[in-house]
Amino acid sequence: MIEARPLQNILEAMSSKNDASLALVSKAYEFAKEAHKDQKRFSGDPYFTHPAEVAFLLAQAGMCPEAISAGLVHDTIEDAGTKPKAIEQEFGPEVLSLVEGVTKLGTLRYRGLERHTESLRKLFAATAKDIRVLIIKLMDRLHNARTLEHVPRAEKRARIAQETLEIYAPIADRLGMSVAKQELEDAAFPFAYPKEYEKTRELMKERKNENEKRLEKVEKDLKRALAEAGLREFRTEARIKGLYSLFRKLERKHWDIGKIYDIRALRIIFPTVADCYTALGVIHGEWRPVPGKIKDYIAFPKPNGYQSIHTTVYTGDGSALEMQLRTEAMHREAQYGIASHLSYKETQGGTAQGSRGGLEWIRQFLPAWRRGAGKDVGVGPSGSISVPAWVKELARADTAAEGASEEYLDTLKSDFFSHRVFVFTPKGDVIDLPLSATPIDFAYAVHSDLGNRMSGARVNGKLVSLDTPLRNGDMVEIVTKPPGRPTRKWHDIAKTSMAKKHIRAALATQQKKR
Repeated sequence: MIEARPLQNILEAMSSKNDASLALVSKAYEFAKEAHKDQKRFSGDPYFTHPAEVAFLLAQAGMCPEAISAGLVHDTIEDAGTKPKAIEQEFGPEVLSLVEGVTKLGTLRYRGLERHTESLRKLFAATAKDIRVLIIKLMDRLHNARTLEHVPRAEKRARIAQETLEIYAPIADRLGMSVAKQELEDAAFPFAYPKEYEKTRELMKERKNENEKRLEKVEKDLKRALAEAGLREFRTEARIKGLYSLFRKLERKHWDIGKIYDIRALRIIFPTVADCYTALGVIHGEWRPVPGKIKDYIAFPKPNGYQSIHTTVYTGDGSALEMQLRTEAMHREAQYGIASHLSYKETQGGTAQGSRGGLEWIRQFLPAWRRGAGKDVGVGPSGSISVPAWVKELARADTAAEGASEEYLDTLKSDFFSHRVFVFTPKGDVIDLPLSATPIDFAYAVHSDLGNRMSGARVNGKLVSLDTPLRNGDMVEIVTKPPGRPTRKWHDIAKTSMAKKHIRAALATQQKKR
C-alpha cells in the first residue's frame, strides 16, 4: 500500500517559503487528510494520496500557496461532503474560488456525453477567470493518469485515456508545459491504443543501445569542441522522446523509424542567449547540419512561448542526432510553461496578487491569440491572472442544439488541441493552426473581416490555391478586394470550426441581401 506524500516534501518543493505560505499549505494538508481519512482509491491506497500528490506537482511547478492549498482540498466538496462555506472560512475566498473551478458538475441534470461536455465547459469558464484552475486540473488529471491501471472497467480506462490524449495533454502543450504533456501522453497511451503502444515500445527498444552509444560519443566530442571555443559554462542532458510522441511521428513516417532523428536529443543549456548562437556555430563547424532541420525558436518562439534552437547534424556514422540549445530560463519555461510565469507576491493580508512581471508576460502570451480577441487577457477580479481568448471561446460555445455536445468536443479536438503548424504573417507574427489548415483558415484566424474580403493568397511569395495545406514556417499573405464573396466551396475546404462558422455567417448575410 502506498502512503501519502509527506507534508515536508510539498513544503520543500514550494518556491514561496515565508511563514504565512507554509502555514496555509500545512493547514490545507491536515484539513484534506482528515476529510478523506475513511476513503480509499480503486488501488486500495488511502484516497489522500491523490490530493497530496497533486499538491506536490503544483509546488514543483512553482505555483502559489493558494493554488497548492486548493490542490490539497480540491476533492473535499465533491467526494467528502465538505461545505463550500467551510473551505472559505478556513482558507479564504480565493482558495474556494479555485476549488469550485476545479470541481465537476454537482447536479445530475446532464448525463453521459452531455455531462462530460458541461464539465469541460464549466472548467473553461472558471479558467477564463483564473488560469490557475486549469493548471490544478492538469495536475489532478496527471496523477489520475499515472494510476489508470487501477480503474476497474476496461472501457472506462480506455475512455479516460482517450480524453487525456485528445484534450488534457494538448492543453498542457498549448500552455507550454512539456513535462506534464509528455507524462499525460505516456501514461494514457497503453490504455488508449494498446497494440500501437506495444509496437512502438518494441521499435524503441531495438534502437535504444545504438542511440545511447551515439549520444555518449557526440556529447564527449561536443564538450571538447565547446571548451576549445571558450564556452565552459554550460550543462548537457539527454532528452528521450515520449512513446506517444514517437508513435504519432511513426504514423506520419509510415512506421519507418530510420527517418526519425530525434528519438534521443542532446540538450545544451547555457547562461545566455549569445552563448546559444556561439555554440550553434561551433556545432556546425564540427558536424554537417541536415538541410532543412535547423529551427530557431529563440528568434521565432512557438505560440506557447517555447524557445530553443534545434539543429540536427550528421554524426559521421551514417546517422543523425538532434541538438537543442537554450538558456536556463528557457529550459524552465519549456518544462513548466505558463506556470513558470505565475509568480506571486504576498500582501500583508496573505492574499496573492499577480506580480507585475508575470502580468507583462501574460499580456504577450501566445502571439497568435494576441491578434484580435486575445487582447483582453489580464487580471481577474481577485487579482489572479486570466487566460487568452480561446478558453473564453470554449466557455461561451453554445451546445444547446441536439448533437451539439459531440460538436463541441470535435471543435476542441480540431481547432484547439490537434497537431499544430506555426505560420507567419508578413509582419512576422506567429499564427497557430491545426495540421492541414489552409490559407482560408489562416485568414479567419487573423480576423473575420480579412477572411470575408479574401480573393487569393501568397505562400512564401507565390500565389497558391486556397486549398493548399500550410506547413510549419510558411509566410502567408492574404490578397483582398472588397467586397469579398465567401462561397460554399470555401466552407468545404476550411479545416477549423472558426473559419466554417464565419463563412456560414457570411453566406447567410449574402442570402438575406439577395
